[in-house]
Amino acid sequence: MRSLFGIAAALLLSTGAAYGEAQRIVIAGGDLTEIAFSLGVGDQIVGVDQTSLYPPAATELPQIGYVRRLTAEGVLSLAPDLVIAADDAGPEIAMEQLAASGVTVARAPETPMPADIADKIRFVGTTLGLEAEADQMAAAFRDRLDEVLGKVANLPETPRVLFILTVRGGAPLVGGRDTSAHVILEAAGAENAAAGFEGFKPMNQEAIISSAPDAILMMSQHAERAGGIESIMTRPEIALTPAGKNNRFVTMDGLFLLGFGPRTPEAIAELAASLQPAAAAAEGL
Repeated sequence: MRSLFGIAAALLLSTGAAYGEAQRIVIAGGDLTEIAFSLGVGDQIVGVDQTSLYPPAATELPQIGYVRRLTAEGVLSLAPDLVIAADDAGPEIAMEQLAASGVTVARAPETPMPADIADKIRFVGTTLGLEAEADQMAAAFRDRLDEVLGKVANLPETPRVLFILTVRGGAPLVGGRDTSAHVILEAAGAENAAAGFEGFKPMNQEAIISSAPDAILMMSQHAERAGGIESIMTRPEIALTPAGKNNRFVTMDGLFLLGFGPRTPEAIAELAASLQPAAAAAEGL
């Protein structure tokens, strides 16, 4: 796992522009876009990827495609002097071509846990020459995260939740261990009903029924594409679970829920409140 401070040299793939001097910024990663806007450089951003959906102003900027399916030509058409890219941005050949073109390419650190987001905030601040502002933002983030996690720890139950990524006719694609869905569920005081395997995998009817989730969680955008909540909850494998019998279904915006950006403490609080409303309200979540 990469560390922000342990591999600082690896974050800068090209030195076409010095940190803090960039006037035309392209960002690949919705979390990074959100941080950059929060640091006050929205007017310098000239392009973003398809995951950059917040703040609303980001959706009005030119698009460079999906974060893991970029083309150097598409990015370079916007004449950037700085590209800030997610750790998994790619393909790698496109990133190498961007670096070779003379554009500064800064790769973000991996942030597999909510607490790591503070490092990501500092990374963006360093990249933009806004270290002091980023330090202040990161400190506020950690304070809010600690506050939310402390309240979640006082919740009385540990509901079993099944995160469904997509439903496309066949077996639903669900999130197991070592996924952002697993991390956010645990942070919100829930147990991942699909923790028996790693990654995102199809789960057949028998396995879903056996997993006995108390609630189903989906990204709102994907739930809508699957026909809405009613369509999903009436699927036989869902209807026969405690979640189906009690009609417990939670949807949240995808970037908000799994983006691991500055709003993650609020996402954890909202998810916990959706799963245990009375107890969460008593805790002030």
